Amino acid sequence: MTDFKRIFAKNLNAQLVKHNKTQSDLVNDLDLNKSTVSTWINGTKMPRMNKVEQLALYFGIEKSDLLEEKNISSSMEQSRAVRIPVLGRVVAGIPIDAIQEVLDYEEITPELAATGEFFALKVKGDSMLPKLEDGDIVIVKKQEDVETGDVAIVLVNGNDATIKQVKKVQGGIMLFGFNTDVYEPHFYSDQQIQLLPVSILGKVVESRRTW
Repeated sequence: MTDFKRIFAKNLNAQLVKHNKTQSDLVNDLDLNKSTVSTWINGTKMPRMNKVEQLALYFGIEKSDLLEEKNISSSMEQSRAVRIPVLGRVVAGIPIDAIQEVLDYEEITPELAATGEFFALKVKGDSMLPKLEDGDIVIVKKQEDVETGDVAIVLVNGNDATIKQVKKVQGGIMLFGFNTDVYEPHFYSDQQIQLLPVSILGKVVESRRTW
């Protein structure tokens, strides 16, 4: 079965890059709802046909350029990218897209962008050595749960988010730092998860290092 939402998201992201536009440009220029545009870009929802027509006019393209899967050469595909913000910190109660401390921007492929909502975070400290060093950039897919063994962005007690490996155990979760000399494993019970609280903000899908 054709995944129309994925195809639309891929094409929309490609048009944004091609025309040097951002999600905010769409919202402001076309008077659209921000959260609605985000669902289109992330591939979770499809717009109504009148909105497809509005977008096609905006980009000066045919509706089919947004709705149909295009055969794009790998070299062209690699030249297109979706920008995501690199954040210095993430704290409780502040939506990712509202955080003002944007250090820089990283690029991800339209295909990856179409699978969800992403942000990047700058690693601080050496608790994740040798895999992650201070100053590395991690690409994070926003999600509220991860599998055992995943490296995740975890928020504990409303403080700055920390990068740790998550392991689910009976009665709670364990957070591990790869560098046990700096960070000993921490256990949080199901009750602590609710009361502190302990929340997962996203899964680390990639790390990047500047030499």
